[in-house]
Amino acid sequence: MIDGQPFAVLCTQGGGQPYGSVVAYAASPDCKSVVFATPRDTRKYRLLRGCDRVALVIDRRPLSPDQIMDAEAVTATGQAVHVPAGEAFDRLAALLTSRHRQLADFVADPSNALFRVDVEEYVYVTRFQEVHRWRP
Repeated sequence: MIDGQPFAVLCTQGGGQPYGSVVAYAASPDCKSVVFATPRDTRKYRLLRGCDRVALVIDRRPLSPDQIMDAEAVTATGQAVHVPAGEAFDRLAALLTSRHRQLADFVADPSNALFRVDVEEYVYVTRFQEVHRWRP
């Protein structure tokens, strides 16, 4: 499911308030990390710099209410790390832009930032009650 869905909801927090943002992402082949980019002049960036504990929610939801039991989601929890320019940036930027080619200019723009989430745990939920946990 991680490879099949191009977007996730990034869950951040700040000032005692949770916040959700849709991000385009890419996961490393071993699923130990997830990468995304964001403009520096945003609430999302400020919240990430203020608190590095995040969750990414990736879901597949049915289009018909009759298929409600087919809904599934995986939540990746971990630490968001700002990736500065350099070798790691180039490698992770290539990972993200190979999945989302339309983001090449966005990722290269110095007014934007690249983040890597070091995933500590994945929680997969299906049928609203079947829960599976995995630590990469």
